[in-house]
Amino acid sequence: MKAEYQEQYRKFGLNVVYYRKKLRLTQLQLAELLDIQRSHISAIELGNVGVSFDLLFKMCDVFGIKPKELFDFRD
Repeated sequence: MKAEYQEQYRKFGLNVVYYRKKLRLTQLQLAELLDIQRSHISAIELGNVGVSFDLLFKMCDVFGIKPKELFDFRD
């Protein structure tokens, strides 16, 4: 990940946290629904890693949202 995009990764991660908590899911529950490790969810939420399109689309299915909503960065 390029350092110049770190802030966007962080904001994306915060949106994942928002939608996860909106559904009252733990990181472990979300990880199980997405078939990934809980530590990967943590890294995404902290903005330390990016996600593939496959995982992005799967997240949207779980959250019941469109992909653009995960990229709607609020201040």
